[in-house]
Amino acid sequence: MTRAWILPMLLVLCGSALAAGRIVSGNPGAATAILLAFVLLAGVNSPLIFPRSIGVLEAQRRSAVDGRPVVLWRPGCQYCLRLRIRLGRRARQAHWVDIWRDPAAAAVVRAANDGNETVPTVVVAGEAHTNPDPAWVREQLARSA
Repeated sequence: MTRAWILPMLLVLCGSALAAGRIVSGNPGAATAILLAFVLLAGVNSPLIFPRSIGVLEAQRRSAVDGRPVVLWRPGCQYCLRLRIRLGRRARQAHWVDIWRDPAAAAVVRAANDGNETVPTVVVAGEAHTNPDPAWVREQLARSA
């Protein structure tokens, strides 16, 4: 869990240091803008913008019942962020599993990707798809609705 927050915390600390330097030099407006930019970057790179993560076994069970895709992801992954943003509101329809929180999920990703933890890996009907096109994932969500 703490690994997921390392990058966002570093961004906030760096932004705070830069903003403090601007305040000392007498430019509070620039300090505010810098701090705001770094806080926004931290928010985008945090687990907060992703739907609540569940365990991979629970996600697979739910997927078997409702047919929705299982998205295996990790915080800080630019491709996971791209998928999440491009899915928009529909992202909440998928079952999201953070591989840093669930070792079994990391094992599923490694099994699907020749030992690599390449994410996002989307599992639909038991078949894994590595870094799929967001339009394809939206199509899979529409089929399961």
